[in-house]
Amino acid sequence: MKKIKVFIVILISITTLTYSFKENSNNMKITAKEILGNKDYPAISYGGYRKISRDLQPTIDEIKEDLKILSAVGYRVLRTYNVHFEHASNVLKAIKELKNENESFEMYLMLGIWIDCKDAWTANPNHSEEDLKKNNLEINEAVRLANEYPEIIKILAVGNEAMVHWATSYFVEPKVILKWVKHLQELKKNGKLDKDLWITSSDNFASWGGGDKAYHKKELNELIKTVDYVSVHTYPFHDTYYNPSFWTGTPVNESSSNDERVKDAMTRSSNYAISQFESVKNYIKKLGVNKPIHIGETGWASISSDNYGQNGTRAADEYKQYLYYSNIIDYGNKNNISIFYFSAFDEPWKDFNNPNGSENHFGLFTVDGRAKYAMWKNLDKGLLNGLGRNGLEISKTYRGKRKNMMIDVLTPNKKNK
Repeated sequence: MKKIKVFIVILISITTLTYSFKENSNNMKITAKEILGNKDYPAISYGGYRKISRDLQPTIDEIKEDLKILSAVGYRVLRTYNVHFEHASNVLKAIKELKNENESFEMYLMLGIWIDCKDAWTANPNHSEEDLKKNNLEINEAVRLANEYPEIIKILAVGNEAMVHWATSYFVEPKVILKWVKHLQELKKNGKLDKDLWITSSDNFASWGGGDKAYHKKELNELIKTVDYVSVHTYPFHDTYYNPSFWTGTPVNESSSNDERVKDAMTRSSNYAISQFESVKNYIKKLGVNKPIHIGETGWASISSDNYGQNGTRAADEYKQYLYYSNIIDYGNKNNISIFYFSAFDEPWKDFNNPNGSENHFGLFTVDGRAKYAMWKNLDKGLLNGLGRNGLEISKTYRGKRKNMMIDVLTPNKKNK
């Protein structure tokens, strides 16, 4: 009888180990093609910077804190960039360590490669040429990391809003992005990068042909044919100021409540983002190209002392962020579109001279680890129990009082009849 019991225990152990190996093996082999457009793999943009300067890099332990938080609420794919900072490699080290500690931990990465024009960030940037030395270093480091962590890095993105013309300090012409995308595709072809690694560029909708015809160049068309998929950015939040016609909408019925006006404005905002995404789809279709398209960045700020606050478009608060987040994620899930929502955590370095500047407040969590309204439900479910940031346990903003949050909700100004 004892021999039978021992045999059963051994059999169960072998079965468990076999299943664990098989499950882990499947995670190793999963590709971008299987991840993108799959609602079981929610995506988010992540920067772990907690201070007012990127010179103060987050530690691996701090990054692991963040990854545990994001994993707990369901995120499985991250987007980060600037490989010449320690942050990118430390994110990869942190993911690997968490995988070693817990074989069921699953997190993948879209790694962005920063691209600059010649004399970028000077008084006279040369947009016709590139900063070859710097860009070459970025590409080589991304290739090195992709080969070191093939089980984690599933996508390389050449440039972050690198072709859009309002990026006046550094933008390049499509020919530069095309050159590097071709280079990476050639490395895949020659076995020097994983054949299933997807290559793209992550840029504004206009840069992908969805806007001004000034962008409609043969090099862009060739780029669209060369990438594995198109990664589109859309920010209706910013356009409440730069292109506000959709924001105030049609004249409002005087009997509409403030809440109705806010919800109507956010529905228009979501539709506006979707229309920009669809404009890229239409342009690509006209080229006769059948290519996956996903949203590489979109988001909504919760605080603004600049163009989007009380004295501006009145777009920034946690309630509107929640409405936009809900609307756009729902659209993505229904249409098999991955949305790398921007962003996971507030990052105070982005507008360090203005603590209440909107750029600092796009996160779903604050720097000190408070969950904004869009994330409250995850605390209600107990998903974040025992997790924290900066020594503080995750808690709700406004001490979890919705009525207190609603006091700060700004009603968009009515359009004049």
